[in-house]
Amino acid sequence: MVTTIRSIEGDTVDLVALRAYGRTAGATETLLDANPGIAARGVFLPVGTVLTVPDITFSEPTASLVTLWD
Repeated sequence: MVTTIRSIEGDTVDLVALRAYGRTAGATETLLDANPGIAARGVFLPVGTVLTVPDITFSEPTASLVTLWD
């Protein structure tokens, strides 16, 4: 399902990603891909800019164990 979000004062694409997905890593890129030309609007989005927010699933990286001393 694809939804939309309207930007508020001071919003950047990163802040919209954080609000929509709870993270920025991988989410900012998804928003930029789903909203062609949005980067041309500048760092701070104009108030009321409508962004398409697609559903995405994040695969969490597995933590590797590092042993400093044996």
